[in-house]
Amino acid sequence: MSVAQNLQPVAGIIFPPGDIESDQPIEDIIFPPGDIESHEPPLESDLHLRQIILLLQCLELWWQNRNDFYAAGNLTIYYSQRQLKSEEFRGPDFFVVRGCEKKPRKSWVIWQEDGKYPNIIVELLSPSTKATDKSLKKQIYQDIFRTPEYFWFDPNNLEFVGFHLVDAHYQPIEPNPQGWLWSQQLDLYLGVQNNQLRYFTAQGELVPTPEELAAQEKRRADEEKQRAEEEKQRAEQEKQRAERLAAKLRELNIDPDIL
Repeated sequence: MSVAQNLQPVAGIIFPPGDIESDQPIEDIIFPPGDIESHEPPLESDLHLRQIILLLQCLELWWQNRNDFYAAGNLTIYYSQRQLKSEEFRGPDFFVVRGCEKKPRKSWVIWQEDGKYPNIIVELLSPSTKATDKSLKKQIYQDIFRTPEYFWFDPNNLEFVGFHLVDAHYQPIEPNPQGWLWSQQLDLYLGVQNNQLRYFTAQGELVPTPEELAAQEKRRADEEKQRAEEEKQRAEQEKQRAERLAAKLRELNIDPDIL
């Protein structure tokens, strides 16, 4: 991913509302046209790809009844009018924007999205990116994007760190006893389980993948089927017991129907 060379105010950068303004009057900015394609290099490894898919699938399943967010992985975020020429952009490994329309996009273009930046960003560290993820990109997400929460996770050595924006500066998020980090933006914990970064509810329950949810539902259905079968067997046994008792009474010249 290309990297901006400095963080001085740049004409054309769209800053979040209420934050630092661009040197150039907004009316003088000529923005590139819509439908701008994402331009991101291939992911570092299969581990990185699977982790991004995992984060996307679980969140979209958990928020399946919501239409006010956008989640993406390895997608370009365009925030500067000079970006198409200078390649001054960030392409997070995973990010979520709240308060927007849930629809497919070719890229995230700030000036087409009411100036909205990601509410949460997750970078997946690798030998070639970790220095930038921990320094320059962290600074960009803090100073330009004003992204409320930033996490990084290394799929290889499982390093996991998170920050939240406090008075315009990133401060570390304190882990809970399980080592999970709370995300106010998602209203979920993020934590490492089985060498993967997963979501957990406030009650400590794992947010499932579609496959895990299907397996849970199948298990519940199987258990319900087993309970129904056991109930059927109990009813049959009770019926047989009643029939044997009735036969015994008849042997004694007693009509069981009048008892």
